[in-house]
Amino acid sequence: MTGALHNIAGNFHVPQPVNEPVRDYCPGSPEAEATLQEIKRIGGTTQSIPLQINGEIIETEQTQDVVSPHDHRRVLGKLSLANEGHVRSAIDAALAARRDWSRTPWWDRLSVFLRAAELVAGKYRDEINAATMLNQSKTFHQAEIDGACELADLLRFNAHYAEQIYANQPRSTQGENNYLDQRGLEGFVLAVTPFNFTNIAGNLPATAAMMGNTVVWKPSEKSAVSTDVVRRIFEEAGVPPGVINTVHGDGRLVTDVALADPNLAGLSFTGSTEVFRSLWKKVAANIDGYRGYPRLVGETGGKNAVVAHVSADPQALITGLTRGAFEFQGQKCSAASRAYIPRSIWRKIAEPLAAQVDSLVVGDVAEHRTFLGSVIDETAFDRVTGAIAKATDSGTHTLVAGGTGDKSVGYFVRPTILQTTDPDAFTLSTEFFGPLLTVFVYEDNDWLQVLELADRTSPYGLTASVYATERSAIAQALDVLRDASGYVAINDKPAGMSIGKQQFAGARASGTNDKIGSPLALQRWVSGRFVKENLSPDTDYRYPYLAD
Repeated sequence: MTGALHNIAGNFHVPQPVNEPVRDYCPGSPEAEATLQEIKRIGGTTQSIPLQINGEIIETEQTQDVVSPHDHRRVLGKLSLANEGHVRSAIDAALAARRDWSRTPWWDRLSVFLRAAELVAGKYRDEINAATMLNQSKTFHQAEIDGACELADLLRFNAHYAEQIYANQPRSTQGENNYLDQRGLEGFVLAVTPFNFTNIAGNLPATAAMMGNTVVWKPSEKSAVSTDVVRRIFEEAGVPPGVINTVHGDGRLVTDVALADPNLAGLSFTGSTEVFRSLWKKVAANIDGYRGYPRLVGETGGKNAVVAHVSADPQALITGLTRGAFEFQGQKCSAASRAYIPRSIWRKIAEPLAAQVDSLVVGDVAEHRTFLGSVIDETAFDRVTGAIAKATDSGTHTLVAGGTGDKSVGYFVRPTILQTTDPDAFTLSTEFFGPLLTVFVYEDNDWLQVLELADRTSPYGLTASVYATERSAIAQALDVLRDASGYVAINDKPAGMSIGKQQFAGARASGTNDKIGSPLALQRWVSGRFVKENLSPDTDYRYPYLAD
């Protein structure tokens, strides 16, 4: 990237970021009507979804249908699938683009992605939201938060954090100049992104690219329609050819080729724990062949607990459980999927909670009354309904709400609550990634014991919620659950972080805890070089302690 800006001297500052306002999408509102028009347009065509390598659009003979999960007869797109040669070409393109991009002034790089944020929040807002609704079965509210607001927020806040990283320079004293050269990593970064969040799909390749890296991007084939909107936004914003190369297709093929390349500099991954561990093993097996040690960044899921104290507000707890467990069909790694509730509180909330959950409308997300759409595909449907059937047949679980599914038109699963008497039940430790919440009822006096139970039951450590009004109980929960989550909400659902306010990620089996939407996430994608310039070099080798 060249131009007159390279010769301009000055202290550059990115705009102070603020969160993109979330629109309401009330029935008949301008934003709702505009989005419905985009849904009609996108849903009425079958678009070609290409690869993009070194700026070139590539359509392959081998394709895969991309469908709308709540109406799986509706084919939204024909997805071009990459072969091994395409993956190698994408790596070559990234390596060829690296020299110029890594040496492009940081303010030029960030300006590209700030432009992308404006396109997300403006020109492409209706399209990216409509594509997210159709392709991932998100409601108006969920798509607006994900597709438009959080992607724009991530791009803007990350630019702000990047400026802080570049501005953090060492002290110079009289007679010397010291500075820190924050270089992009040597090689290419592989970004593997999930279906469930359009903003994550855009953020992973963008974060690495902002910091001077070039990227091979493997999006989920299940969200290829919304991902392609992001790809086009990056292109229009001015991301140079070769900086972000998009390859669709078989994840095993793409990762096998990329992780075996000696120029692999890093892996940025969001997905399942099982897959991330398998990729880590592949990196370990190839470690002797790399030019350096690849950076591995992963966010891999959760089994997030809501722990209620006897002092909890019952109505707030009902709302937190309903929203936390069932928004976007529970297909958030931060979703509430297990709850520990004292018996006195459960007596108060069991019936109204069940009634509220059974009243939730499951259906077409383009209808304003819909609270839940469908799960993403038949595999997800079978996984969740199979877990419900296994639990209800176990003798240790009682069905409180929901429990049914229908995949004849879309992959619909009713929001389901199970109560178990087994503190070690599989439903309290296994992630199902669907609208399934399991409740364990404990005796009111067993608060400390249940905190320890919640801590040890799940291998994950992503998010958690504590519902209590007694400050001592809150303090005890924060202490006992200190390592159990990377984010904890007090009297709120465990999902719903806001960029710039709370950062998202967790440890244990939930990943490397690199905090998406924070300076920590960007710091992983630079490699520092300290430079010292001696302004008055010594000319005599002798030190004072040496005798004449």
